[in-house]
Amino acid sequence: MNLDDTIVAIATPPGRGGIGVVRLAGTEARAIALTMLRLKHELEAGRAVFGDLVDAQDNSSHRIDEVVVSYFAKPHSYTTDDIVEISAHGSPVVLAHIVELALAHGARLAEPGEFTMRAFLNGRIDLTQAEAVRDLIESQTLYQAKVAAQQLGGALSQRLQPIKQKLVNLIATLEAGVDFAEDDISVLPNDQILTRISEVRSPLTELARSFAYGKIVHEGLTLAIVGRPNVGKSSLFNCLVERERAIVTAAPGTTRDLVSETVSIGGIPVRLVDTAGIRHALDEAESIGIRKSMEALADADLVLIVLDCSVLLSREDRELLEQVEHRAAIVVHNKADIASFQVPELGFAVPAAIAERAAGRQVDLGIRPEHVRVASGGFEATNATSAPGHWARTS
Repeated sequence: MNLDDTIVAIATPPGRGGIGVVRLAGTEARAIALTMLRLKHELEAGRAVFGDLVDAQDNSSHRIDEVVVSYFAKPHSYTTDDIVEISAHGSPVVLAHIVELALAHGARLAEPGEFTMRAFLNGRIDLTQAEAVRDLIESQTLYQAKVAAQQLGGALSQRLQPIKQKLVNLIATLEAGVDFAEDDISVLPNDQILTRISEVRSPLTELARSFAYGKIVHEGLTLAIVGRPNVGKSSLFNCLVERERAIVTAAPGTTRDLVSETVSIGGIPVRLVDTAGIRHALDEAESIGIRKSMEALADADLVLIVLDCSVLLSREDRELLEQVEHRAAIVVHNKADIASFQVPELGFAVPAAIAERAAGRQVDLGIRPEHVRVASGGFEATNATSAPGHWARTS
């Protein structure tokens, strides 16, 4: 890979669309682009110019498509190279032909991510911003996009730069004392060295604690819905995904396998997993389903335990509650509209994160950043069941 090459690639996603963009970057980008274009005006930096895409290979100069061409002169471009972007209609045939024409005139096909790599190597962006480009492209929710945009704008870099500068200054002072020990150059006293180290330790510790939360924002989390048969797990699951994804019947044990769906809750991608009801299995198929439910319970970042508050707590309910006593968990008291007795108090509290909506048809998990931090162990209370809270009800 030669960074002095002029590179070309289709910059828009594969498939057909109203517009497709081909990007060239390098010293010959402008010259190569002009060989295939018939423009209405001179190509100037910072201006979009309308023109025709022509096929100069057959010397006929027949128009292939109408295009809009944008030219970014170095160093005022994404990669700090000369960049030309040709916006044509989004036909894969036309876009591929533009690339072929560019290759025929000396360009090289860009490697995956090479435009951003050049921006990084040329000092246009730093490593955290380069990672933010990927995160922004891969974002599944608006909240993820906002977080990535902040990082792309240098939010993380601006927090790291002062810390880095303090460390560099301290290292330089210590190395000077070692290198010129015989030249009567004073070295900082030990207490001052420790003080300066402690000054950078606190912000670095804070950044390290935010890693788990950032990982969940980036990757999402898995939420397992567990409980006894016929407590309303699948009904709750369908409400959360806002469609009839799981089969619901009055017969206990309808769900025999795991059913999963990914939704956005509070801007976080949440993979919901509906599980088979946990009880003493009546047949082999149900036994396999219950085993998968226990595996989903063990693997989940957050557990949603559904209880039927129209009946007293059963042995299975209590066993499930004991399993999540030291984990991030949300307990839901379902069927609250037909409860004939007061909900019993248990030996530990759980934070409520379910809000009842009109007629119980819509359920809002209400997952906020603080709940996600609890699930990721970002707070001192590393599990939801050890934090203050109250029971949540749905009807």
